[in-house]
Amino acid sequence: MSLIIHRYIFFELLPPFLINMVFFTFLFLMTKILEITNLIVNYRIGLLTVLSMLVYSMPFFLQFIIPMSVMMSVLLTFLRLSTDNEIVALKSGGISIYRLLPPVFLFCLVGYLMTSFMGIYGLPKGRLALKELAVRVIASNLDIGLKERTFNDQLEGVILYVNKVDLKSKTLVDVFIQDQRNEKVVSTVVAPKARLMSDPEKFTFYFRLYNGTINQVDLDHRSAHMIHFDTYDLTISPPKPPIGTPGGPKDEEEMSIPELQQYVRQAEKKDDRYYLALMELHKKFSIPAACFALGLLAFPLGIQSKSAKTTFGIGLGLFFFLLYYIMLSAGWVFGEAGVYPPAIGMWVPNVVTAGFGMVILVRTARERTVRLDALMAIYARLKSSFTKPENQRSEVGGQRSENEKT
Repeated sequence: MSLIIHRYIFFELLPPFLINMVFFTFLFLMTKILEITNLIVNYRIGLLTVLSMLVYSMPFFLQFIIPMSVMMSVLLTFLRLSTDNEIVALKSGGISIYRLLPPVFLFCLVGYLMTSFMGIYGLPKGRLALKELAVRVIASNLDIGLKERTFNDQLEGVILYVNKVDLKSKTLVDVFIQDQRNEKVVSTVVAPKARLMSDPEKFTFYFRLYNGTINQVDLDHRSAHMIHFDTYDLTISPPKPPIGTPGGPKDEEEMSIPELQQYVRQAEKKDDRYYLALMELHKKFSIPAACFALGLLAFPLGIQSKSAKTTFGIGLGLFFFLLYYIMLSAGWVFGEAGVYPPAIGMWVPNVVTAGFGMVILVRTARERTVRLDALMAIYARLKSSFTKPENQRSEVGGQRSENEKT
């Protein structure tokens, strides 16, 4: 009998979970609509490349979307079961609230594994893949922007003139470059052939020039020098990448767990990145564990809110997740500053949320209600504030129509 009930509850949790995943992912895409438009219009990037960038950046958001969807799914499922009096029927059959926990914990375990995969494997690989893709995007954009027989000043501090551009081989013929990035020395480079090169690891771009000359004018000493070269690499500063900020050494989100552990062991506490690396290491485990904490909180809240509507349940879930996120953000800020150990900042939100959920669960099992009157009153006020203007407009419209008839 218990197995049938557990299976029933577990499969009841799946539809709202999938709906919430789709909904919050859609919200994420809506926040990226301006960047997508910028990529297509200004960078002339294909739709497939844009989709690849979004996929690579999804693990960062999914590590928050999955715990939130787990919480909303548990809350809405038990809110529906309570509203339909199915919880009352189960209690009448001698089944306690605690015996309904196994499918909830199994569901939270699935969310924990999914979030752990996103944080431990998906996030580092996605960030590195996004870096490489951004390098290719900018390199191709530079190639497209190089116009033949035209002075190009799109590169910061560098004026470029190319007689001919071969986009297939990325070869530039008859190149003239004036480098004005050094205020004291102006360099003019002339070469019959050059190629645009890039280093994805360091996120650098440079022109490799062959068999040319460099004329340097020292403005302070009023002197000039000429240098002949066989091969010369001129580093350039590309535009900002359209999504993310790739480049340089790996940041904390790009590191794997062994790399983070090694960095923490080798770095000193005075290092600015020491606390960031330590917090990122704890975050890879604390955020997946939030599936259990938020699920444990949502379970009794759904049962206690049987008199409320579904919209109130959604607002209740968003409210408590917002509180959790505020605690997590505060822990990150203070942990980064070294006010207290990063472990406290990353794990206290889970402990507080789970502790609050345990208190509500015990009260629910003992048939003691948890007063949500204050939240219900706030919800009623917000609802009335949005519905009043509509009612007033309809009344005004009715009065106008009556006046027109008279």
